[in-house]
This record gives sequence, C-alpha cells and structure tokens, in this order.
Amino acid sequence: MSTQTYSPTEIWKGALTGGVINAIINGLINWFQVKNLDSVLVTDNLISSEAHTLFSGAVPLAVSLAFILSGVAYATTKIPNKPPYFPRYFLKSLQYAFSAFGMVVTLGVLWQRWVGSIEISPVMAAVWAGIIAGIVAFVVNLMVVSDLTKR
Repeated sequence: MSTQTYSPTEIWKGALTGGVINAIINGLINWFQVKNLDSVLVTDNLISSEAHTLFSGAVPLAVSLAFILSGVAYATTKIPNKPPYFPRYFLKSLQYAFSAFGMVVTLGVLWQRWVGSIEISPVMAAVWAGIIAGIVAFVVNLMVVSDLTKR
C-alpha cells in the first residue's frame, strides 16, 4: 500500500470525479424506479403520503450516500499515520448522514412551502436525483479527504 500527498487541486478533482460518477449511477438507478410513472411529484403536502416523490427518494439516498461514501473516502485516502476510523471518523460519518438528512428535508419542506405540489417527468426526476447524489458525494469526499490531509 503506497501513500501519497494530496494538493487542494487533486482533492477537488477527486471529489468532483466521484460526484459526477455518483450522479450518473444514482440518476440511472432512479430512472429504473420511476420510468413507468406518468409523472413524479417533487414533494407532497402530506407527511404520511404513499406517493413516490422526488424528495421521498432523495432523503434516504442522501443519508445513505453520506454515510457510506465518507467511509469509502476514509478507506481510499492513503496518507502516512492516518488516524483510526473508530471513533472519530465513524462519528463524522454519522454527522455527515444527519447533515444530509437535515439539508434535503429542509429543501423539500421549503419547496413544498414556496412552490407546492408540482409534477415533473420521470426523466427530470432521475436527473434531479442524480444531481442530489452528485452533490452529496462531492461534498462528503471533499470534507473527508480535506480533513484527513490537513493533519
């Protein structure tokens, strides 16, 4: 296992690459979930709604990606004297997951408040799910690798 140093440009480039890859993969996954629907609600005004909405899929997507990708970023960052994953980086992974939850839920609530229940095409739903996944992947990778390399 070789170690290396990371410049800020390399960190940003790696985070951006991971974000784009996750956007494409998760956009495609979401496409297969919504492709047979006529339209997809962005949000619904009922907290116990049975309808699939963009944000009802984006919240668990963002939370799981934040937790999983923070562990992946930790594991794939090769630096000398890397601190142990437990407990600090495990707790950071939880922090990123809760932060992603809060941000995506807040965006959904604000959307519902200001825009209301609107429908979009399945293609647009897949694109927006991919964009959300890409942003989460980019930010989490950037934060973990930057934190590890500033030591």
